[in-house]
Amino acid sequence: MVDWIAEYLESIEGRALFPKGADPRAIEALFDEELPRGETPLAELFGELDRKLVPNSCHVNHPGYFGFITPTPTPAGMLGDLLASALNQNIGAWSIGPGAVALERRVVRWLCELAGYGPQAGGHLTSGGMMANFTGLKLARDAMSGDRAQNTGVSGRFVVYGSEERHVSVDKGVDAIGFGRQGYRALPTDDDFAVRLDALEEAIATDRKVGMQPVAIVGMAGTTNTGALDDLQALRRIADREKLWLHVDAAYGGGMLLSGRWPGLLKGIETADSITIDPHKWFYAPLDAGAVLVRDGAQLTRSFGMEPAYLKDDMDASGERFQFFVHSFEQSRRFRGLKVWLSFKRYGAVQIGRWIDGNIEQARALYELAVASKRLVPAARPRLSAVCLRFEDPRLPRDREERLHALVARRLEDAGEYWITTTRLKGRHVFRINPVNFRTRLEHMQGLLEAILRECDRALAEGF
Repeated sequence: MVDWIAEYLESIEGRALFPKGADPRAIEALFDEELPRGETPLAELFGELDRKLVPNSCHVNHPGYFGFITPTPTPAGMLGDLLASALNQNIGAWSIGPGAVALERRVVRWLCELAGYGPQAGGHLTSGGMMANFTGLKLARDAMSGDRAQNTGVSGRFVVYGSEERHVSVDKGVDAIGFGRQGYRALPTDDDFAVRLDALEEAIATDRKVGMQPVAIVGMAGTTNTGALDDLQALRRIADREKLWLHVDAAYGGGMLLSGRWPGLLKGIETADSITIDPHKWFYAPLDAGAVLVRDGAQLTRSFGMEPAYLKDDMDASGERFQFFVHSFEQSRRFRGLKVWLSFKRYGAVQIGRWIDGNIEQARALYELAVASKRLVPAARPRLSAVCLRFEDPRLPRDREERLHALVARRLEDAGEYWITTTRLKGRHVFRINPVNFRTRLEHMQGLLEAILRECDRALAEGF
């Protein structure tokens, strides 16, 4: 299998990025069978996967993959996942993985230092931004209630504020901590898709007048759609004045902490009370590896600190055996830190930063090509590596924009050379292109632009 993976990566650009004409029912049928009762040789099973699974995969390792923020993983990270599965350390409790706990705590320390946090900070790895944002919001709820809510529950009308361009995990987190989805104020954004500070201040004042209790602000350090960056320093000032928790969602944009060409783009992130960062995004680690970082690590213990008798480590008389389950939500925890540790150790922060800067250069090159074409209109100049482009043509009625953009994205998918998505920004449909791939080259930007325009013209000629 290791040999197969090596050959797969070597030949990835020659593969179709996505299965042409992918039919969900046909793919389901490939695996439609009863629970096996007997044995099958591994070699035979691997052949079956080679026939059924691999051809029906979305190959994120392909340099033309520009879709969701699922980067191509580093080979060292892949090996880390393999070793983690072999060792099968459950790092929820120290006694089931002493070395693994120490290694993962070091990875968290590295991330805290990158974010500008001091030695009192803490955190842990999660399955991704969804769980990290949920954790950050729970910490906010607990801390802002004087650490009562985790014991007595929620009693009141609480509100969380943030951008209309937030990730859906924020809405789900606000729901999960008991505020209800209506407890999130989705505030309008400016022309760069950053949250409008005047709208934030107005919303807080209005809510206070009607008896609502503001609890937290969620700042965006790289929105999913456009990579927009909120003014984190201004959000900190408002949070301090209003006595609110500031959580920063840097699941995507956190990679900028490694940038050599654009340092300081996330200025103010070090003042956040909690931060979401996903190493499985722009740090190029394999799924899954998110992280929540907390400026005051003791808040994790105050929010989650429970130690039932069946988990108490009676051999830890000195209290030096760190128990992740006491400081987080999960008890059973996959050894996620190994693949992140191996990637940092193998390639170094400088090289990973160069890959990130390369993706930004690619996005900006595509932006310039689109402007020069006079047919693809950028939604905003990219600050990170996400580019949103809207096709405009006198022959295209506005009420058919969505259909054309979706059709072109599907045809690119079927062609197997590029994979992009579509989204909606301020009511207009756009192509969303997001290079987060160290195999991508500048030439792919030119090829993608030509492919988009070709398919747009084809659709218009056919009357789509």
